[in-house]
Amino acid sequence: MSDTPQIHGDVDEGFGRVADVFRDNFAHRQEVGAAVAVYLRGRKVVDLHGGVADPRSGRAWSAETPAVVFSCTKGMMTICAYLLVQEGRLDLDAPVTRYWPEFGQHGKAEIPVRWLLTHQSGLSALDRSFTREEVLAWDPVIKAIEEQAPLWKPGTAHSYHPITFGWLIGEVIRRITGELPGNYFRRVLGEPLGLRTWIGLPAAERDAVAWMLGPIGDPGPDFDPVSERAITMGGAFPFPADADGLVSFNDPAIQAAQIPGAGAVSTAESLARLYAACVSEVGGERLLSPESVEDAIAVRVSGQQVYGLPDAGHRWGTGFLVHSVPRPMLGVRSFGHDGAGGHLAFGDDAHQAGFGYVVNQMGGVDDERANLLCAAVRDCLER
Repeated sequence: MSDTPQIHGDVDEGFGRVADVFRDNFAHRQEVGAAVAVYLRGRKVVDLHGGVADPRSGRAWSAETPAVVFSCTKGMMTICAYLLVQEGRLDLDAPVTRYWPEFGQHGKAEIPVRWLLTHQSGLSALDRSFTREEVLAWDPVIKAIEEQAPLWKPGTAHSYHPITFGWLIGEVIRRITGELPGNYFRRVLGEPLGLRTWIGLPAAERDAVAWMLGPIGDPGPDFDPVSERAITMGGAFPFPADADGLVSFNDPAIQAAQIPGAGAVSTAESLARLYAACVSEVGGERLLSPESVEDAIAVRVSGQQVYGLPDAGHRWGTGFLVHSVPRPMLGVRSFGHDGAGGHLAFGDDAHQAGFGYVVNQMGGVDDERANLLCAAVRDCLER
């Protein structure tokens, strides 16, 4: 306990249990640097950070420290999609080709936009290999998606799309708005809400980002070849870390690029504020209508995937991970996304809550840090 770092920040009365668990993660669960934030009915009730942001230099984690949040990015892209739905510019049940005609090649003409968000499109991996430079350039990936045949009959099964998810919905967003999805996110969400969240990190923020440490604990079973191609984008980069344990997304070029399925950089406070704004008024009008939330949280897929790890009980709405056995949030009205290594962000309209948790010590499949923090929030709300 003597090595437990000092925890900084604030918690409202009644939320001390969250601080206790946050501190306990450092003492007993190998936390190195982290932050957690909770909003309730538009007001911040938890905002904590502690530990070391960069073990190479000893730089402390501050209230302004962002981290690469991996698949939490998918939730951000889904929020963007629902905003376009609310504006009447996107129909989730229309074919992708309405917005992106070239997508319809090789048996993909009837795929609706929704299946891009529910991991049912059959495009979790691409047949061709990529260099890192091609992946970062955007257009080569889009061209490869257009030329790709689905790996299974779309709509009949699902497999998690770890990286391609971002380009699939991101290109639809680009075709509608004329902006790359990271630019659209900053304009309609990041800047109006004052978020320290980017999909495409500005050079001026580079030195503030936490240094990610490779996963510890049980890595789980080995990936099958298709899943390995999916998670490394055809060998463009090792994911999450190379043979020496270096996390590929520490690369400044990767952080600066728009990788909208896994590349966002954010603080915990900004993730919590973003999701709080989806379900309550945070500095203005609520972002997502009750109808959008109802549509988003309806369970679309669950059970065993075509490729990937054994079924652990995850349930997916449209674009969002919802309250599930391996990732319990606040309840059946919760929706959001976790990220490789332990990050988690979600909203819950029943409680009008937003939650964000980011780390730099990535965990393995047995990592319970985020779940324990969620349990602490539930306990505080039930008292």
